[in-house]
Amino acid sequence: MRTVAQKMFRTCNRLFSRKTPNDVVEAHPSNIETAAHMENIQNLCGSSNPTSVEAIRESVHHVEAVMERAHHGGGWLLSGILCINILILGCALVSGSALNSVAITTVHKQIFLIILLLLTMLWMLFYAAVTSRKEQGVLFKDSHAGPMWLRVGLLLFGLLSFLMDIFKIATYVGYLHCDSAVKVAFPVVQAVFLLVQTYFLWIHAKDCVQLHTNFTRCGLTLMLSTNLVVWMAAVTEESVHQTEIPELNVSISHKMYRASYSGEKKCKCSHSVCDTFKEAFYYLYPFNIEYSLFASAMTYVMWKNVGRLVEDHSHHSMTFRPKDVCLGPLTGILLVVAGLVTFILYEVDILQEDEEKRNKALLIHFIMNIVIVSLMSLSTVIGCIVYRLDHREHVSEKNPTRSLDVGLLVGASLGQFIISYFSIVAAVATGARGYLNALNLTWALLTVLQLGLQNYFIIEGLHREPFHVMQEAALHTNACVVQEHTEMSIVMESNKSSYFLTSGSDKPNWKRRVLKEVCAFLLLANIILWIMPAFGARPQFDHPIEIKFYNFTMWAAIVNIGLPFGIFYRMHSVASLFEVYLIS
Repeated sequence: MRTVAQKMFRTCNRLFSRKTPNDVVEAHPSNIETAAHMENIQNLCGSSNPTSVEAIRESVHHVEAVMERAHHGGGWLLSGILCINILILGCALVSGSALNSVAITTVHKQIFLIILLLLTMLWMLFYAAVTSRKEQGVLFKDSHAGPMWLRVGLLLFGLLSFLMDIFKIATYVGYLHCDSAVKVAFPVVQAVFLLVQTYFLWIHAKDCVQLHTNFTRCGLTLMLSTNLVVWMAAVTEESVHQTEIPELNVSISHKMYRASYSGEKKCKCSHSVCDTFKEAFYYLYPFNIEYSLFASAMTYVMWKNVGRLVEDHSHHSMTFRPKDVCLGPLTGILLVVAGLVTFILYEVDILQEDEEKRNKALLIHFIMNIVIVSLMSLSTVIGCIVYRLDHREHVSEKNPTRSLDVGLLVGASLGQFIISYFSIVAAVATGARGYLNALNLTWALLTVLQLGLQNYFIIEGLHREPFHVMQEAALHTNACVVQEHTEMSIVMESNKSSYFLTSGSDKPNWKRRVLKEVCAFLLLANIILWIMPAFGARPQFDHPIEIKFYNFTMWAAIVNIGLPFGIFYRMHSVASLFEVYLIS
């Protein structure tokens, strides 16, 4: 125990010995409190009486919180005001260009986005060339921020978004003779922005900046708001493309009237492959939408880490070994394949004019989704039972990344909750007559159940201590118990480093195995539930019960607001479940 206390004391000394240009130690009132707590920690660490590690850790956390408040100043408030104003202005322009093609056109919206993209790139270049290269610029790294799997996902979505911009450029070049050149300039600027931002986040996602803090906070909120406005623009354009109906006729599928290029009737393309490129880049919109959200999440964590003092050592690496699981991935892969087959059949048959074929497509789609959410609910219940039998401690340290993951998970699930509950009300109020109405009601009810169970499972898993941390704690405890036996202590100390190398390769116990199986299955199930709505499945419009009950205008607003959040929820659940898998 004395060894642990000495390590904690050395950590405190290292934290207080580092100074940044923004530190004015003598002038800040909270330094009296800091000094008092530092003295308490010294007394705790130097006392001959045994002291609990929890008490020392609590004192250190309090000291860190006091020190972090000294670094914040008013920059966080200024940056927050900047972010809110850009978001509201961007929301107004995006909404106006979607609903009003006279006063505010797509060109006006794209000019605004080009300005945002250019300003954000200028700040990123300044940060990379000036702030990050200063000696006192980045003293600490947050080991939890920007993990490798998240950066790889950002890179993958960024490459597909870059491909989407290439297709857009090739499409709009064909209309240059009769349309604005801004429609070509915007994808060009966005493509450059994708390259610069992906490189920036890959290199600097873990930074805890200690220099130019106010300017850095404002730059990061500019970057955050830019990505969110780009996300809103992409979601709006994709939603209009999916749901525009010239004449409200609920007996005909909306997909027969997908939105076309605004100037297509008056302005003809100068080359023959316009239609091909146009269809191609619309299918890549989901990847661009997810890229903007991934970048926004990583930027927010960087903003939270500005001026933050953290331990600059990295945590133990957690390896991903598929051989630890078998049943979960196998069942999940079968579910993904079956889901893809039914999704393709749905997309083909729903375009038919034959009402019987459309009803058959809806029947297959509803049944497939009911099977998926039922299996997910069952597996989640099993995982929750294992949590009750698992005695791992809950994580107590401050972690902006974990807090953001939980907030996004709960917030994004509200979109799917809204759609499901509106569907339940419509189905119950109309009596749920007919097999399609009954299936639609069943799907909505099971979706609500599945969302609640999955949220609990993921949040509980994210807040549990990783198994390797519990092994480390057990190792320290054993070392304290046998420290009076010299030979045993020597053996324990000499084998301490190899313990983690070998213990991770041992076969996991049954609780770990079950949790990994559940995580793997839920991960793959969420992927297929992301693919279907992201690439065009809209049973909310193909099945007319909600349109008749709420009227098309109100129902279209509900779906087009809730569905993008529901789609993001599925992809964010994939990322969170992968994290839970690594921790388990």
